[in-house]
Amino acid sequence: MRPLTEEETRLLFEKLAKYIGENIKLLVERPDGTYCFRLHKDRVYYVSEKILKLATNISRDKLVSLGTCFGKFTKTLKFRLHITALDYLAPYAKYKVWVKPGTEQSFLYGNHVLKSGLGRITESTAQYQGVVVYSMADIPLGFGVAAKSTQDCRRVDPMAIVVFHQADVGEYIRNEDTLT
Repeated sequence: MRPLTEEETRLLFEKLAKYIGENIKLLVERPDGTYCFRLHKDRVYYVSEKILKLATNISRDKLVSLGTCFGKFTKTLKFRLHITALDYLAPYAKYKVWVKPGTEQSFLYGNHVLKSGLGRITESTAQYQGVVVYSMADIPLGFGVAAKSTQDCRRVDPMAIVVFHQADVGEYIRNEDTLT
């Protein structure tokens, strides 16, 4: 377990900024203590400094995980967000998409969101902007990338994709054997 390098920090913050913008500061400087990001076996963990100090007593090869896994770096040094970061992304999300009740299950099975299943979308959402997907009852279901801007969504046909699926809470069940 080690601190992130400058390049890794830049990649992580660019990915987080795609979803929560300037609210990254609120993740690190919290009123309940200081939190930081640490790398362990290509995975980035979000952990409080209190727990981090306690974890220094455990050897690296014995340590399985620490804090909340936000994602991992691929071998080509791209950062992939995991669904475990949803609880931290959802409160600070700048752009949101609400899906109709009939589309919730489809999204939770890993499918993209079509225009016919779109309930609401945040105004001024740009194309290819990171969005958090909610049910109509304001329950965060996952996150994705906007395939169309807000203005384009009004004009497209009902079978057009408006949100590309990235991750959803259904992954806990679909991938429970491999999720770490």
